[in-house]
Amino acid sequence: MWWLFLSVGLAAAGLMVLAVFTARVFAAVSGLAAQVAVSTEALTVASDRLQRAAEPVAKRAGEITRR
Repeated sequence: MWWLFLSVGLAAAGLMVLAVFTARVFAAVSGLAAQVAVSTEALTVASDRLQRAAEPVAKRAGEITRR
C-alpha cells in the first residue's frame, strides 16, 4: 500500500516541477514579447528617419539623370 502513496506523491511532485517550468517559460516569453515590441518601435522610427534622409538624395538623383 505504501507504493501507492509513493507513486501518487512522485506524480504530484512531477506535476509541480512541470508547473514551475511552465511559469518560467511563460515569464521568458512575456519578456521576449516586450523586447520584440520595443525593437519593432525602434525599427519603425529608424525607417522613418531613413526615408526622410533618402528623399533629398532621390530628388538629386533624378536631377542628375535628366541632364
